[in-house]
Amino acid sequence: MEIQDRLFEIINQMNAPQKEATMAINGPIQVIAGAGSGKTRVLTTRVAYLIYSGVEPSEILALTFTNKAANEMKERIANILNHSLANRVWAGTFHSIFARILRIEAEEIGYNRDFTIYDQEDSLSLIRQIMKDNNVTSNEMSPQSVQHTISRAKNEMINALDYARVAQTTYEKKIAQLYLNYQDELYRSKAMDFDDLLLNTLDLFVSNKTILEKYQQKFRYILVDEFQDTNKPQYRIVWNLAKAHSNIFVVGDDAQSIYRWRGAEIKNILNFTKDFPAAKQIRLEQNYRSTTAILDAAHSVIQNNRNQIPKKLWTENEFGEKTKVIDAENDNEEGSLIAHQIKKIVNEQLNYGDIAILYRTNAQSLIIERSFRTYNIPYRIFGGLSFYQRKEIKDVLAYLRLLLNSNDNISLLRIINEPPRGIGKTTLEHSINYAKNSNVSLFDSLTKADEIEGLQTRAVVTLKNFVKLIQTYKNQLEEKPLDELVTEYLEQTGLFEMYRQIDSTEMTERWNNISQLINDIILFARSNPNQNLSDYLQQISLLTDFDVKQFDGSMVSMMTIHTAKGLEFPVVFITGLEKGLFPIMRGPNNKEEEEEERRLFYVGMTRAKKRLYLTYARQRARFGEYQYQSPSTFLYEIDKNLLDWNDISSKNIKTQTGNFYTKDFGFNKKNPIKQKYFDDEPRQSSYSQLPEDQGYRLGERVIHPFFGEGKVVAMSGQNQNLKLTIDFTSVGRKQIMVAYAKLQKIS
Repeated sequence: MEIQDRLFEIINQMNAPQKEATMAINGPIQVIAGAGSGKTRVLTTRVAYLIYSGVEPSEILALTFTNKAANEMKERIANILNHSLANRVWAGTFHSIFARILRIEAEEIGYNRDFTIYDQEDSLSLIRQIMKDNNVTSNEMSPQSVQHTISRAKNEMINALDYARVAQTTYEKKIAQLYLNYQDELYRSKAMDFDDLLLNTLDLFVSNKTILEKYQQKFRYILVDEFQDTNKPQYRIVWNLAKAHSNIFVVGDDAQSIYRWRGAEIKNILNFTKDFPAAKQIRLEQNYRSTTAILDAAHSVIQNNRNQIPKKLWTENEFGEKTKVIDAENDNEEGSLIAHQIKKIVNEQLNYGDIAILYRTNAQSLIIERSFRTYNIPYRIFGGLSFYQRKEIKDVLAYLRLLLNSNDNISLLRIINEPPRGIGKTTLEHSINYAKNSNVSLFDSLTKADEIEGLQTRAVVTLKNFVKLIQTYKNQLEEKPLDELVTEYLEQTGLFEMYRQIDSTEMTERWNNISQLINDIILFARSNPNQNLSDYLQQISLLTDFDVKQFDGSMVSMMTIHTAKGLEFPVVFITGLEKGLFPIMRGPNNKEEEEEERRLFYVGMTRAKKRLYLTYARQRARFGEYQYQSPSTFLYEIDKNLLDWNDISSKNIKTQTGNFYTKDFGFNKKNPIKQKYFDDEPRQSSYSQLPEDQGYRLGERVIHPFFGEGKVVAMSGQNQNLKLTIDFTSVGRKQIMVAYAKLQKIS
């Protein structure tokens, strides 16, 4: 079939808005693509149509948020045109494309093209090191909170110097110093974190007009997927590239903007037509995924958001079943009812792989897992440790990084004694101090080990042998085939021998993981003869969580709703729909937060194709005690005619281990259908004002080693289960288990 025939066969199958979005060539275009409306098809077919219309493939820049989406785009384009044309399109994630540009222009910003990209764990390791150097303990601030604060500052385009200028509180001033040291160490190590890939690209374009014009002329057509997820630096880069020609095509759905916590700016999609007044706005509202009943239920929720672009999804699919609500007495019963319902679904000829369990927080999975094990339901949890974050894999990647960038101190410190070489703490401290005093990298200091004061002869020999190992294979990078070099080099490091000698299940698994990685490198080298180790490591560094997921059709999928974005399942359970759990509200009257939580619920609902179940528990265990819960406010917002309070309860269902929990918790469950819709009267507090012989009194002032001074405002439990609610001056109210806290009373 000719290219023209293949292309127009696809276009002719599109609905009218899809065709319009695909075939509009020039000018700014904003496509509002509702859930399941075929946006990927439009995006990929549009790229093929641009090329068919005479646009040079290398002049097209297509930005995505996952490598999976970029690869799928190229594959679809290749199926329409051919692989040669598809591979010339600059398609990739924001971070991979900008890393590619930075490697080309590295010298302009004081780097070389083999700079290291630090992932989140590498960045955290560096922050821990800097906190230690600055005598900042984890009791004062956690490394994760420091990392988050620095990342948020970068997302707001606030560099270390600017942050230091505006820092006011003691906490902010400490962060400012850590931020400055962190950036200095990154530069010294010739490394960038993920945020730097964006900021350095933006700085490059803003500060160097010649380079900006070079890429403006190169990328005459720009396409952005999932536009609602862009942050400030991403949008500013795209805006700078597009302002010369305005051929920018953005696809997204403001109703699916759920990453505000990591810097995504919903204003980018809401205000696009203000920055590009000539923009044409096209709405894709026909859904090809879900039933009418599910779409209408989701719409009845999302319409309550004020900040949105109005749209109404519709479908030619069947009306389908109403959304079913599972009303459980407690969280244990919630898990059991879900398990029982899944067994029933599977008996109706569906597969376990057709079912997804979604929750707001990872902690909710435990009780559901317990029920699944009782019922022998196979499941897999997504969102755990990925393959490339495992210790042995990080070790191998650190060795490989050093071949390209010996200035990378984090990688060096990770493997200098892995496997053990007898390089002690004192030897390292002397070497690090020498590096700092000489203003050189740690590796450079090791090359002069015999000049470092305080080192024993044995330590000097060991360090020089280590340096020789790295330099030997670094010098062979251009000579030996990549697969041969990597295998021989890693054998010489001693890692292989260490894992061979230790006979345990854990070590065998680690050895197998390393073998799998080496196999991956070999396949990469054979499939990409024109690419090198730097290309492979960049590809690995920029993998997202979604890129490494492998779904199994024989197992129930369990994940947070954030993880589920972009996926679809015939049957979906959204669990824990209770106030305080979903939505999570960290402050009163926070409309932005409330609207994001509502968008998150909408995303969860629209993952379902055929059936949707919503579950909540009237009591949930916390610190070993049950606390009363109220149904989520979002349940109020669903059109009651689209809900089915099915008879899924412990009254008429027996589990495989007997009846459900029958303990009387002092709460008479009412039928919500017979009431105003929900009984939303305030629940009785689970706290009781206990006698003062517990050792603490209401109103008494205490000191906590971490939270500082506070006042006891409520008490519950007795003896080992005594729990205090304390109103701390520094952090507000916290629930404290007395048995585990080192509290001191204030006279």
